[in-house]
Amino acid sequence: MVVVGLTGGIGSGKTTILKCFQSFGVPVYIADDEAKALMKRSKVIKRKLIDLFGSDAYIDGELNKPYLASKIFNDRSLLSKMNAIVHPKVAAHFKRWLKKQNADYVIKEAAIIFENNLENQYNYIITVVADEALRIQRVMKRDNSSEKKVKSIIENQLSDTEKIKKSDFVILNNDLEDAKQQAFKIHKSILKKIN
Repeated sequence: MVVVGLTGGIGSGKTTILKCFQSFGVPVYIADDEAKALMKRSKVIKRKLIDLFGSDAYIDGELNKPYLASKIFNDRSLLSKMNAIVHPKVAAHFKRWLKKQNADYVIKEAAIIFENNLENQYNYIITVVADEALRIQRVMKRDNSSEKKVKSIIENQLSDTEKIKKSDFVILNNDLEDAKQQAFKIHKSILKKIN
């Protein structure tokens, strides 16, 4: 099975582009969503996160996302420890999911493919980019967040320039109709390469 990675910085519009590929019949796996689901339902992950972050990691059995975000935002070592707990479980879940798919290729969306040096897990990588001002606007609207907070997140992520260098395909997602056409061309290109 050919696995295509899809990545991009915050506010680039990865989810929108994923929906395009889904509309072409491509199975899509969203690593972030699965990580959140596993953090909710896995007793092992819950126990380990509470050991790492303390009892405030969960409130009434629900993941305390703002608390965790505040803890890991400026602490790379805590972030690495959390990823070491969650990522292997997500990887195992993805393998099980992959076995059930019947398509020419699948897309696995993961925000930090390059940051975690996971390029070798994919046959091809698509990076979604957009103008920074537009990205900031999107995230402020989506997350009801401040411009300052969004900018600091962007600054903490690998630059688009670096991601583009390491990618097989790039989608500029400033205009939705144009981005859909780019996605379709990439879909056709991938099918041509693998068939």
